[in-house]
Amino acid sequence: MSQKEDILEQIVEEYLTHKGYFVQHNIKYRPDKNDPDYDSKKDSVHSDIDVLAYNPREAGPKKVLAVNIKSWQGGFDFRAVLEQVTANKKVSGKESHLRYRELCIPKWSKAFSKAIWQRTKETRFTHVLAVTLAKGDSKLWTSHEPFIMAMGNNPLEVRTLRQMVDAIEPSLTTTPAATDIGRTLQLFRAAGLRPKAAKPEVSLELDEDSSTGA
Repeated sequence: MSQKEDILEQIVEEYLTHKGYFVQHNIKYRPDKNDPDYDSKKDSVHSDIDVLAYNPREAGPKKVLAVNIKSWQGGFDFRAVLEQVTANKKVSGKESHLRYRELCIPKWSKAFSKAIWQRTKETRFTHVLAVTLAKGDSKLWTSHEPFIMAMGNNPLEVRTLRQMVDAIEPSLTTTPAATDIGRTLQLFRAAGLRPKAAKPEVSLELDEDSSTGA
């Protein structure tokens, strides 16, 4: 992936690769045309799973991670976004439901799960929201019952840019990294632009209780 593409998506890939996951990008999906609620005017354009990750050494919902990436520089305010979604307010001219259609619209939820099954043969997975900066309590998001039901009672988690970088950096050495993001972090460290690691926000293990959030 070129550096001109979404940097947070590259960091997600680096983070998950370090955790032993195989990663795919931009997995397209859309509702089945045979779905009784299918609307050709609204459902003919694909949505996509930003990152789909599979780790054969994991078990249960941790084996498959489906990542939705929101690289907003202003951060992700969980309470504000949930209020927008609940009221289906328009944000920048777009209905809020359409930004999180797999979590809000049943026919898209089914299509999302089907896309995961087609590529992994797994029905258990974790829906991960990756954000630049978390604002507020992520448990509002990860414990939101309608979202959990939409994901077939599979767990939701949140990961921030800082958490992922904090997890990547300790494994870096002076040997040139194999990825653009790894190499960039090495160069920042060599130039003195990276301070000593601060205390992590929370545990970074992906096998933590899904209700913990971030």
